[in-house]
Amino acid sequence: MGIDVRGLCPLIQVFDMAKSLQFYRDILGFTEVGKSGQGDAVGWAWLRHGDACLMLNAAYDVGQRPDTPEPARVAAHSDTILYLGCEDLDGAHTYLLAHGVRAEPPKVAPYGMKQVYATDSDGYGVCFQWPTNRANEDGS
Repeated sequence: MGIDVRGLCPLIQVFDMAKSLQFYRDILGFTEVGKSGQGDAVGWAWLRHGDACLMLNAAYDVGQRPDTPEPARVAAHSDTILYLGCEDLDGAHTYLLAHGVRAEPPKVAPYGMKQVYATDSDGYGVCFQWPTNRANEDGS
């Protein structure tokens, strides 16, 4: 018998914790489970939305953050995509646009998942998706 895994909670490094919390907590609706620090000194946050968990970790200690992100440090962020289950993808797309988040219109991937892609302030991808029985369609 294998290990009895009971969830997954990825940790991502973020440049500006306040911006990241604003996106994940205030726009996407995650709630804080725990965090270290207060105000501008939050260094780590554990967030939950239904069964989905995510941890954010400040890439720099308080007072050490440069004015702009270091390109080498964030170069691979676009290779990381957080996939979140969401049944109402048309509603999610409308909601994201109304909250100033650039998001691609919903479309169905060749493997049968209807998806809406967006990007957070650190360049990490966020994909809202839900299975459909209609594989190989363009989603229009």
